[in-house]
Amino acid sequence: MCPLGLDVSQNGNHVKTLESAGTIFEIDDSEILRNLERPRAINIERNRTFDQERPSNECLSPHGRRSGFNTPRSHTCFETHAMVAEAWENLRRSIVYYRTQPVGTIAAIDHSVEEELNYDQVFVRDFVPSALAFLMNGEEEIVKNFLLKTLHLQSWEKRIDQFMLGEGVMPASFKVIHNPERNREILIADFGESAIGRVAPVDSGFWWIILLRAYTKHTGDTSLAEMPDCQRGMRLILSLCLSEGFDTFPTLLCADGCCMIDRRMLNDIYRYKTEEYSHTAVNKFNVMPDSLPDWVFDFMPTRGGYFIGNISPARMDFRWFCLGNCVAILSSLATPEQSAAIMDLIEARWEELVGEMPLKICYPALESHEWRIVTGCDPKNTRWSYHNGGSWPVLLWLLTAACIKTGRPQIARRAIELAESRLSKDHWPEYYDGKLGRYIGKQARKFQTWSIAGYLVAKMMLEDPSHLGMISLEEDKQMKPLMKRSTSWTC
Repeated sequence: MCPLGLDVSQNGNHVKTLESAGTIFEIDDSEILRNLERPRAINIERNRTFDQERPSNECLSPHGRRSGFNTPRSHTCFETHAMVAEAWENLRRSIVYYRTQPVGTIAAIDHSVEEELNYDQVFVRDFVPSALAFLMNGEEEIVKNFLLKTLHLQSWEKRIDQFMLGEGVMPASFKVIHNPERNREILIADFGESAIGRVAPVDSGFWWIILLRAYTKHTGDTSLAEMPDCQRGMRLILSLCLSEGFDTFPTLLCADGCCMIDRRMLNDIYRYKTEEYSHTAVNKFNVMPDSLPDWVFDFMPTRGGYFIGNISPARMDFRWFCLGNCVAILSSLATPEQSAAIMDLIEARWEELVGEMPLKICYPALESHEWRIVTGCDPKNTRWSYHNGGSWPVLLWLLTAACIKTGRPQIARRAIELAESRLSKDHWPEYYDGKLGRYIGKQARKFQTWSIAGYLVAKMMLEDPSHLGMISLEEDKQMKPLMKRSTSWTC
């Protein structure tokens, strides 16, 4: 019986009611079980790019296998902070089981809120930091189960109202319920049909591929990624995102973090000519110099730079996005010089980007007329709250990874110490509000799983930087000349 699954045995009609809010799947586990029981092809010589020599008295996070999820971990210097043990306890409480197998972690366990909404589901995006924590602790089963379950969910027909979604779409989330009629557990997958605004998941497929690579790099087990079903799943995801016409749509030429900005480039944009008609045009997107916001002139330090948020014809979105910039570093889309500049900016603008609780999801917040136009007067995304300049502790793991890759671990250590001063006392909130991140988010859930897992991953990665190899991509030397020609960075 699933301890965290929703038992609807008292009313079988609940299952039928849920059919209108999500897609129900009863998966044939025979193929999955065969895959799980198949002997693994282990690559003994793991490619740990970031292995480093350490003093003999330095303690590392444990890597040994465990006999079960409740087995006490060995005591190392990693556990000297009381928050670490508490975080692991909370993370294990969030584990979801499907027919006795661990398959993920729910988004939050906040018993102080009566309405669970969808926080009792396993989200693909939210599970990534949980999965990384389990992998770093030598607990691989739950990650493999999750990858296989979501892969099978991808293969089913997906509809939002009368619209058919593409084959490659991964679910945003899923949950486990008990079907009293068949006396067995079933999965309900949400492909956006229950989301606010009926938004289909965009990033789930990318995170699934990132997690599959992390699992493969950490375990040395290539058999999972080489399965025909996994290969097909990846092809479907990439076919969906790289379909014909995708690269010619102006607003999709670059995702978050599309152009590198530093003081010199700001000066170039400020002097741009407009209405240029020629293949030699410098101002290719016809960006109007008057569209440069006043705040950006004071925000840019003498040393430092960042990838701006978005670009569209005649306008640039100059906001800072933490996730996009950290991923640019980890994926080596940013050159070493650009990566260093991003770190310089974080240090120089610590109060704005970190404040009293790391980290700002974006900066600055949209206010007044701009907030009304862009968000549609969204009451949840008021200034310095939620996705509009809120502070999200989960971003700690991405910052830590970027800091280690750029040789700036002291920045991560400072941010982690800041989080440790409040996260546990505040019961692990989802996000914080305010310009400095001083207040618990007005609609934030407590005991948010990815806030807990993000902290654990950051701590373990700082203790053992070799973990970075799971999620970091090395620079492609063949692409380097092309990137130098096409980048917007100026030196």
